Amino acid sequence: MNSKINITFPDGSVKEYDKGITPYQIAESISGRLAKEALVAKVDGEVRDLHTQINADSHLQILTFNDEEGRETYWHSSSHLMAHAVKALYPEAKFGVGPAIDSGFYYDIDIDTQLTEEDLPVIEKKMMEIASENRPFQREELSKQKAIDLYSQVGDNYKLEIIDDLNEDEEIISIYKEGDFTDLCTGPHLPSAGLIKNVKLLSVSGSYWRGDEKRQRMQRIYGISFPKKNMLDEHLALLEEAKKRDHRKLGKQLDLFSVHDEGGAGLIFWHPKGGRIRNSIENFWREAHLSNGYEILYSPHIGKSSLWETSGHLGFYKESMYSPMQIDEQDYYVKPMNCPFHIMIYKSDLRSYRDLPLRWAELGTVYRYEKSGVLHGLLRVRGFTQDDAHIFCSHEQIEKEIIEVIRFCLFVWNSFGFKDLKYYVSTKPDKAVGEDKLWELAVESLKKALEHESLPYEIDEGGGAFYGPKIDIKIKDALNREWQMSTIQFDFNLPERFDMTYIGEDGKEHRPFMVHRALLGSLERFFGVLIEHYGGAFPTWLAPVQVAVIPVSEKFMNYASKVHDSLKNKGLFVDLDKRNEKIGYKIRDWETQKVPYMLIVGEKEESNGTVSVRKHGQGDQGTVDLEKFISDISAEIKNKSNNK
Repeated sequence: MNSKINITFPDGSVKEYDKGITPYQIAESISGRLAKEALVAKVDGEVRDLHTQINADSHLQILTFNDEEGRETYWHSSSHLMAHAVKALYPEAKFGVGPAIDSGFYYDIDIDTQLTEEDLPVIEKKMMEIASENRPFQREELSKQKAIDLYSQVGDNYKLEIIDDLNEDEEIISIYKEGDFTDLCTGPHLPSAGLIKNVKLLSVSGSYWRGDEKRQRMQRIYGISFPKKNMLDEHLALLEEAKKRDHRKLGKQLDLFSVHDEGGAGLIFWHPKGGRIRNSIENFWREAHLSNGYEILYSPHIGKSSLWETSGHLGFYKESMYSPMQIDEQDYYVKPMNCPFHIMIYKSDLRSYRDLPLRWAELGTVYRYEKSGVLHGLLRVRGFTQDDAHIFCSHEQIEKEIIEVIRFCLFVWNSFGFKDLKYYVSTKPDKAVGEDKLWELAVESLKKALEHESLPYEIDEGGGAFYGPKIDIKIKDALNREWQMSTIQFDFNLPERFDMTYIGEDGKEHRPFMVHRALLGSLERFFGVLIEHYGGAFPTWLAPVQVAVIPVSEKFMNYASKVHDSLKNKGLFVDLDKRNEKIGYKIRDWETQKVPYMLIVGEKEESNGTVSVRKHGQGDQGTVDLEKFISDISAEIKNKSNNK
């Protein structure tokens, strides 16, 4: 009987080991440093504990904190350690879920005590005490009935509900023990709690069991952890910078937008300055789309229930739609999406292969019901304007169309100052519509398009929507945070549901390919990201006030007015400061308003027809001829320079 197995590493090399060896032992055989930094392993594509025995030929990757799955495991184990600490301090505590999130972890907790920010250092200290004992995270597998018995004994209804929701054929359930703390969990976890070195609990807030406002109210503690102190320090510094850039704070400070309970939660009120920025974004959007072969559509805000039944929204999406309104004794719904309306326009005429591709875009305001607990400024709202487009094309045209959309995305994001993009291809989930052959063709088209543009991508296995695969594009902002923005989404569902056809070259009816395409996502969310990326100091082409003209005294108001009018006549957003305040005060105030340019004018400037230029964040730029300044700033705006 063969007692040896072959392990294949990411670089393609193969090495022979004894059957039953663990990933940790393999890491030790490679180098002491790797064994020290190893957190978890990927065995044949599945993330497993380091002490999992390997008994067959396998592909293996040792994961550290530098790997996404390694960080997730580190943070997930940290959430368990936090729960252990809370249980030690509050023995009556019961626990909901404690996942790793994009940046850290949280745990939902049910305790009698109302926690405050002052309690967090106490929990942190207890976490470090427990971590210093360096107890292992030990996996145990139980039958479903034994797991039910275990959590029935301690009266933990949250875990019992989770167990009850598991698939009926899932007979083996895993728990993890760390010291005297046990938690229901699929894992994986770190080898031991001692690897968790530097922890900061960030906040505590209210939550509801399973996000349902009608269920038990709980308390959610958020935290972050790192293996090295300097990593924690850098992260906390970024969080402080993020607080300064918070779009809600800057939105008020710069008078850009507001939200009013009287008007309705999750509905955005754009102020004049915010409206100027939005107008600049929309004008750029329309010009770019027309230049790239799109036509602009406008569609209604409401539609009959039969339309949403045909589209499947009432079957799949009803919980996120607003309640119907009765019109002419029929139910109408405000639209959550623009797609069915664009399809109605497509079906208004007989389409030929000669008409394709059709590229139709709309800035359409849609309404989706979001629970009040998840609403967040501009980033999570109930009413928003979707940067939306649909492409209808033949199978032969699809790859070229996807390439063009990717190029368009790059152009748009570069224009707004985002250079660091990541690409993901999401494939067929377990439950999906459409023939396998079409899915394969669509996924291959997405991959080939990205490869054609030499763009690296990751595969998100099973991450596609039920109606088609997609490309997701994430951007990184100035604080190195990732934002999911653009989506290029195939749809095999709606063309079937609406019986969409075109007449092919063979004279027969064919089903078109339909692609949903969002570049900015929604104007509201994009605006929130844009505010935080630039910290409110927008590039000149987007700034709501591009120039402030400031006379050094009342004596030079006439010349200042002439400068103001010259700029305004060139289409610039310009304000004239008429306040009876000292020049130093005015300059400091405009600096806080983050206006890109200040023009200071006094006796010398009036005599020479010049202006003294100050640039935001950079100070005095010297004196220049007014016409030259107008020429330079006009070129900066035309070229959409994004210098911060």
